[in-house]
Amino acid sequence: MDERFDLQKYLTEGVEQVIKDALKATLKDPRESAFLMKFAAACAVADKRREKNEKDGLHVPSYLIASITSSCNLHCEGCYSRANDATVDCEPMMQLSGDEWQRIFREAGELGVSFILLAGGEPMLRWDVIEAAGGMKNIMFPVFTNGTFMTAKHLDLLDRCRNIVPVISIEGGREETDSRRGEGVYDSVIEKMDSLCEKGIIYGVSVTVTKENLQQVYSDGFLDELRARGCKAVFYIEFVPVSDEGAHLAPDDADREFMAARIDDLRGSKQDMIYISFPGDEKSSGGCLAAGRGFFHINSHGGAEPCPFSPYSDINVKDTSLREALQSELFTALRTSDILADDHIGGCVLHEKREQVEKLINKECAV
Repeated sequence: MDERFDLQKYLTEGVEQVIKDALKATLKDPRESAFLMKFAAACAVADKRREKNEKDGLHVPSYLIASITSSCNLHCEGCYSRANDATVDCEPMMQLSGDEWQRIFREAGELGVSFILLAGGEPMLRWDVIEAAGGMKNIMFPVFTNGTFMTAKHLDLLDRCRNIVPVISIEGGREETDSRRGEGVYDSVIEKMDSLCEKGIIYGVSVTVTKENLQQVYSDGFLDELRARGCKAVFYIEFVPVSDEGAHLAPDDADREFMAARIDDLRGSKQDMIYISFPGDEKSSGGCLAAGRGFFHINSHGGAEPCPFSPYSDINVKDTSLREALQSELFTALRTSDILADDHIGGCVLHEKREQVEKLINKECAV
């Protein structure tokens, strides 16, 4: 990695840009704009906390991904969470309680984390956790949901607590969405989007980008339809194959060049929506941002993992703090080795170099 690269500056400016883009996207909604201005002030406080931690030798990222449940009502094709046995059909056992998640959120805020992405499973199944998140106004909680379980009770909470932002999964049109997520899912999520729009609740969508839907989901037609339904943000998530069978669907380098150029174009030409790409162009960030460099992941049982796509952990926040988790032997080894460097083929370096990650875990277990 280039020694001149300032990761903390890159991440801080990234947070500021997200807020600026969100304000542009909500100028016609005074209530939403008022919340975002207050949140911008909270982010400035969080930034100072991260700076202090940095001076004290602890790098704290702006983002935390929290998979708050291992339950889900869908069986989406190629789901990395089910492939890693992180999502199951049986009754979940030993999951973190609502109180434990609340403690984690509070610790994250005290450390300077500004965004906690709630995932699963299907996070809307954990009403207790969603409700607890709503009370933490200084943190924004994007909730990555399949949208089918969103009830009137959820909509009322979202209306009251503007720091919770639903991000609904969609794969393109009806054919693409239903073929991956199940028959009738497209119509269900479109209905939820219309309900959110009617209530004036800001929301986004999450698109898993594959070679099959790449051109459609970046098209003006697809994005214009989302805009007309009140969508304010699009999260493009590159498909990460969890088996050899799905490898042909993963975007290649040429596809990523197209996506990066298209994102730049959209940010300039369609500024009434936010466009976020993950993992995006890792070269611009000095390599993969997992393992606490830019974000980290807490699974539904409390394991601190580098990334949802890399389900390896050597520490559990049930037994320790987030501060200690960020300094775990695994995270430290990943950050100080060349594993997170940008010299890899696929969109997810940790998935491609999983054998090296497993060796680190096995080495620790042998000590």
